[in-house]
Amino acid sequence: MNKTAESVKRYNKVKLIVSLAGGIVSFVFTILLLNYGYTLSIEQLAYSFTANPYGALLIFSALFGFISGAVSFPFSFYSGFMLEHRYDLSNQHFGQWLWEHAKGLLVSLPILTPLAVLVYYFLLTFGPLWWLPVATTLFIFSIGLSRIAPIVILPLFYKLTPLEDSLLKTKIQSLAKSTSMIVEGIYAFNLSKSTKKANAAFTGIGKSKRILLGDTLLQNFSEEEVETVFAHELGHYVHGHIWKGIAVGTASIFLGLYLTSLAYEASLPLFGFTSITQLAALPLLTVWLGIYSLFTSPMGNILSRKHEFEADRYAVERTNNASAFISTMNKLAEMNLADREPHPIIEFLFYSHPSITKRIQSVEQRA
Repeated sequence: MNKTAESVKRYNKVKLIVSLAGGIVSFVFTILLLNYGYTLSIEQLAYSFTANPYGALLIFSALFGFISGAVSFPFSFYSGFMLEHRYDLSNQHFGQWLWEHAKGLLVSLPILTPLAVLVYYFLLTFGPLWWLPVATTLFIFSIGLSRIAPIVILPLFYKLTPLEDSLLKTKIQSLAKSTSMIVEGIYAFNLSKSTKKANAAFTGIGKSKRILLGDTLLQNFSEEEVETVFAHELGHYVHGHIWKGIAVGTASIFLGLYLTSLAYEASLPLFGFTSITQLAALPLLTVWLGIYSLFTSPMGNILSRKHEFEADRYAVERTNNASAFISTMNKLAEMNLADREPHPIIEFLFYSHPSITKRIQSVEQRA
């Protein structure tokens, strides 16, 4: 790929600016719809089709979602399609990119629809205490989704192929056997159908645990380098990062929904609403959830970066191959156009992983 440091910086800068601009525009647009009574008009239109509150909720959600999606589409199109093609990272033509987004919507509908109905039921039934059953439901929902996503959802987007018998597979199985982790399987997936970037992941919990290695990773990295990638993912399991993340995320959900419930109810009169169950007011609930996420995401990123450093150290210690790990980091930075040294404030606010330079320096110091 051989992009210059300047072009890599520009790519990441534009990507961030477009993402922030999209978020700000969506936020302001929602506030304007609330302030000028347009959500009331959407509510009236929804009730013109049915008097059933749950039916009206679904119609309202569809109409509001379509309008909001139309506003945010130019930002996702530029960031996810135009910019990726400009920097020669995408392997998709427009039809493929659009179909992937449409497929994501189609897959999410049967998941989010009953969840939305359930949340509204709790609003109608529990009043000011709605946040407690909603938080409990989201916790159970997230655990269930973590179990089924690798088996049911992921194959809808990627072709998963069991890793062929090879020295690499033997090394990976040997690393896994040295721990208590039992994985359902080790798979290659066709990441190259959409991007030239490389990636790997450890997905699922319980019996649905799977190790996923992108075909771009397998094609461009040596066996020793891929081994360090797997060892890194294994490090997340050994250090219990998944369950720690679930615990912290659950606490954040309960606290966030409680604070959001207070802010939501207190702000209703500002926009002329009288009830937390009013359909026209529900977008205000999403506004407060977004504000909460804005303040808590950096805290979550701090924990995530700590976990990444721990997984890096585990990978180097288990493979005893610091040079392979460092070469892997350099290749990933080149293939994914990662900013090796982002501004400290940018890294603090938006990076879930430490910068490539810091990860390499950490390994070099210990080596």
